[in-house]
Parts: sequence; C-alpha cells; structure tokens
Amino acid sequence: MPRMTTRKLKALETKKTLLETGLELFHKKGFDNVTVDEIAKKCNVSKGAFYVHFNTKYDIFNEKFKDIDNFYSTFQQGIPKNISASEKILMFYKAQMIYLRDELGKDLIRNVYMNAMSLTINKNHYLADPDRNLYKVINSFVQEGIENNEFKEELTTEEASVLITRCMRGTIYDWIIFGEEFDVVQEMTKFTSTILNGLKK
Repeated sequence: MPRMTTRKLKALETKKTLLETGLELFHKKGFDNVTVDEIAKKCNVSKGAFYVHFNTKYDIFNEKFKDIDNFYSTFQQGIPKNISASEKILMFYKAQMIYLRDELGKDLIRNVYMNAMSLTINKNHYLADPDRNLYKVINSFVQEGIENNEFKEELTTEEASVLITRCMRGTIYDWIIFGEEFDVVQEMTKFTSTILNGLKK
C-alpha cells in the first residue's frame, strides 16, 4: 500500500480538527449559535479550507454518524452467536444507548435531531440511508429471527426492521424532550421488548 503524502496527511489532520472543534462548539453553544467562520477561526484555517472538507456545518454531524456506525459494526462482531435474534437486538440497542448517552451526550444528540427535523430528508440523506451499518445490523438480526422461526413471517424483513428501528428513534426522541429522570437504556429495553414480543411466533 503506497504511503500517504505529507499533503494528504495534513488534509486528514485538518478535517479531524474541524470535526472535533465543530462538535465541541455545537455542544457548548448549540448548533444554531455556531458559524462556519467561528469553526474555521478556532482551527486557524480559512473558511475556504472548511468547505474543502464539508459542504455545510451539518455535514459534521453526518461524519460523526459514520464513526458511530463503525462502532456498531465492531460491537456486532462481539455479540454471542448462540443467543436468540431478540436477545441480539436488545444487546445491540443497549450498547447503542450507552454509547450515545456516555460518549456523545444528550445536548449533541438533541442538536442532531433538531437539525434533522428542520431539513427535508430524502432517501439519499445519510441518516435515512438503508445502507447504514445500523440498519444492516438490525436487518441481519431480523432475517436470522425469521429463518430460525423465532419471528412471524407476516411482515417482511424490511417491514419488521422498520418497526424495530422506530423503537430506537422514538426512544431517543423521548430522551431528548424529557428530563433527567428518563432512563434511556431502561426505556429502550422496555419499548423494544414489547415490539419484539409482538413479532414472535
């Protein structure tokens, strides 16, 4: 594999700095109160340099979600093979909620959701992309559950997966709007378990 040039390494470092600085500012000041100029200035780069790596400041969120999806893939590989599909889904979602709560925090996730809702999201948008690792993982577990006669065949894999991923999005939304007494891990387990029980034979 050819070695990266100094220029490419510098570009990667600049993008990483812009990403981390943007997320830090969003967390401290709120997404709407941060400008591209401010991010660039804090990173000691030009505004033009920002646009080399990101089309808009919202793309910083998309980039972070790609990192999160890499976490999902890595975690999936460590899930025991000898447990049911339902148990795998619950284990996966528990890890997801802990990661979002402890690594990203409610304020950042609130900004992601608020800004996602302010946009017209089509199927090509990263958050709705069916090829995201998140959706692939859930699809694989649902397919496994159907093939092993754990889940009913009344719904297709895709339809059942949509219901299960709505548990995730709905619980995160409630976590955002309710107070600190809302236990996102516990509520996710309760909500998803109810849906999974309805899908079982």
